[in-house]
Amino acid sequence: MMKKKDFILAGGVLCLALIVWMVLQFAMPKDNSVIRITVDGEVYGEYSLEEDQEIAIGDTNICRIQDGRAVMTEANCPDQLCMHQRAIDASGGTIICLPNKVVIEAVGAGTEAQDDFDSIAG
Repeated sequence: MMKKKDFILAGGVLCLALIVWMVLQFAMPKDNSVIRITVDGEVYGEYSLEEDQEIAIGDTNICRIQDGRAVMTEANCPDQLCMHQRAIDASGGTIICLPNKVVIEAVGAGTEAQDDFDSIAG
């Protein structure tokens, strides 16, 4: 049976964990100034959100970067849900086209998130 001191210790540890989480979530600046496009799990390319451009992703999709935001403007998939997803900007986000296996995600410049995941999973 837990004693009063055990509850105080557990509460203190939970409070400390919450404070650390809040600092990491809100105080640390997020630099998602680059989008990474992957097709069928392979990196197709990385593009700066600071440069307005239109990216043809194979012959299936078109992504437009304009005014620091990326959106899917064209897709040949039947449902076209990817074209209605929220735009990606420096605060983050992801656009997914399941039928064409296209993923567009906001990442920091020089981020190796996919490589890190592959080394853990593999």
